[in-house]
Amino acid sequence: MLIACEFLLDELAKHIETYLIETKVHWLRLHFAHIYQKGFNNDILQGLQKWCNDITVKYPSQIFDSDYFTSLPEKALVSIIERDDLQMEEIKIWNYVIKWGIAQNPELPSDSKDWSHENFLSLKTTLQNCLPLIRYFQMSGDDIYNQVYLYKQILDKNLWKDVKKRLASQNQPIISKILPPRTILSQTLPTRITEPFSTVISEAHAAEIASWIDKRTDSYSVANNPYEFKLLLRGSRDDFTKNTFWNLCNKKKNLVVVVKVKGTDEILGGFNPVGWEKPSSDSYFTFTYCNDSFIFSLKNGTIQNSILSRVIEQPERAIYNDSNCGPCFDDFRMYNNFDQIDQCCCCYIASSIVYENPIRNLSSYDNNSSYFSAEEYEIFQVHKKAL
Repeated sequence: MLIACEFLLDELAKHIETYLIETKVHWLRLHFAHIYQKGFNNDILQGLQKWCNDITVKYPSQIFDSDYFTSLPEKALVSIIERDDLQMEEIKIWNYVIKWGIAQNPELPSDSKDWSHENFLSLKTTLQNCLPLIRYFQMSGDDIYNQVYLYKQILDKNLWKDVKKRLASQNQPIISKILPPRTILSQTLPTRITEPFSTVISEAHAAEIASWIDKRTDSYSVANNPYEFKLLLRGSRDDFTKNTFWNLCNKKKNLVVVVKVKGTDEILGGFNPVGWEKPSSDSYFTFTYCNDSFIFSLKNGTIQNSILSRVIEQPERAIYNDSNCGPCFDDFRMYNNFDQIDQCCCCYIASSIVYENPIRNLSSYDNNSSYFSAEEYEIFQVHKKAL
């Protein structure tokens, strides 16, 4: 399709575009970030751009929290924030727009308190097509004074006066145009179209995990992630029991487990290239040798940095198979009914380790163990994307 666009074969490109939208929705969803980025680089692909925006307004974090957000073309950003049905708080939209604008001006000082009048003018010029689309009169007073006030110099003077008037009294006459509040959608797009590939991790997380699989020192970008993540199991959909795990995942290789820890921002998980094999007896457990498995904690919310923990000793104990448990690595185990209290555990015994680093804060460990429950968990099978 992109080749057809490049060689100005408009009719062929439109035909391929229609084919993908009508018959390859799952594939488009799986490669959403890459499709979105490429789609807005080609004016011919209007249908694909609309398809992407219809999803983005419902799941804006797929774009706004992606690692390429700041490289979006202005046209793409405008097409999102002008939508009345964008499902995001107005102050968050403002903050993302400011983030994008600053990224287009790398010469700006890192601290806006050090900005000159010319610096603010540069940002104002960059955002001239975005700022009129923000619904300032739908923001709270706290949001205005805590987050917008710092950048008041980029706003039209009359607009800023009117915003302050409205904060003082809703009955004050103003001259600025008041855009309507964004609407809350009452009907969702079909699940097969709009469901994110994961409810636990983002595409940026998946790219980071992919880089660990390939033992890269730098992380893949979302667009360059060479792996496809095929969902095998989701706790909220399939249940959180060991029996479901064994029914869906037994003897399958190249598995990624991700767990959203209940009550925290933590996302824990592991990669098992050799797979789990259910022992023949309920009272019998086995270990599987593996040098390439790893466990991890992903940056998320208040968790500022990811932790990667590879096998450094006793690879013969790296993978733990127990019919009375779910997915288990030697230092990271899920027992049964994983969403119940203390049914998951991380272990760290300095004198007898398999994986090099603890993936939870050491303060949470008691007698070398740290118990938790899963708010959600998923298992993916990963394989290289077709070229």
